[in-house]
Amino acid sequence: MEVKRVQAIAFSSVSVDTIPPEFIRSEKEQPALTTCREQIPQVPTIDFSDPDEANLTRVIEEASREWGMFQIVNHGIPSEVITGLQKAGKGFFELPQVEKEVYAKPADSKSIEGYGSKLQKEVEGKKAWVDHLFHIICPPSAINYRYWPKNPPSYRAMNEEYSKWVQEIGLKLLSLLSLGLGVEKNELKDSLGGDELKYLLKINALAQILLLGYLPTLTCAPLPFLFPMMFKASKSLETIIGLMSTISLMPLSFILVISWRILSNGKYKSVLHRTTVNKEMTRMSWPVFLEPPSELAIGPLPKLINERNPPKYQKKKYCDYAYCKLNKISQ
Repeated sequence: MEVKRVQAIAFSSVSVDTIPPEFIRSEKEQPALTTCREQIPQVPTIDFSDPDEANLTRVIEEASREWGMFQIVNHGIPSEVITGLQKAGKGFFELPQVEKEVYAKPADSKSIEGYGSKLQKEVEGKKAWVDHLFHIICPPSAINYRYWPKNPPSYRAMNEEYSKWVQEIGLKLLSLLSLGLGVEKNELKDSLGGDELKYLLKINALAQILLLGYLPTLTCAPLPFLFPMMFKASKSLETIIGLMSTISLMPLSFILVISWRILSNGKYKSVLHRTTVNKEMTRMSWPVFLEPPSELAIGPLPKLINERNPPKYQKKKYCDYAYCKLNKISQ
């Protein structure tokens, strides 16, 4: 059975009237009605190169506690590495459809790796207006190159180079978030599997048209993710603060969406967010998820629990947590 991809639908749909109804969100979800247009505080922007560790820990802890997300600048990744990664990813989605399908996720696969259009269970029959490519970028022992495109030729080299930098940011972030919780630097990393922690890249391609790309969502993992964007306009990512509010993105910055309420026992916030699309161009993003071992039990850090601060969440295997999240099962 042929799978109809969003890019193909967008190419053949010259107006909203010709888009299949399963992609049209209800009026109550449309950005025109649900986005706050008033002046509101902006998501914190943090200088990741600040040499004062105590100050950097303080601002990250504050942003995680009050916002559940922030963007970082001066992260150290060379601009040519980011633009190279983006060029390679964009090149893959510009390939002929038959060539992209070589990397499609098998229908019976339990992994989320591969090229596809559907990830989560559909709600009320509505589908996300997005095609994606998922694959692990590190550690090397966990990589399945079956899902790494051979074209464009630069794809593998650019992703391997990018993975070195993003892993460095991830480890630094884990250390600072641990310190913000009042525990030792290695606490979060060790609680998430240590050296077995995987970095999972997802390339999103939201074809050009005036629609809402995703329903508001929390991150799939109980972990942060970070991503550079390739957007023509700033009105691209929105977060819920009562109503949805638009985030202004800085060039070559990274947005970090923190979903640490379980590990932090409620101290750090999890925030709903969504992506809107553009009627003039395809919007792309490269989120990187930090994924623990499948059988690892995730719960509040033991060092945060005491008589005055009892556990607010039960421990659960990561695979069970992810299954419930992807299948819209309350937990």
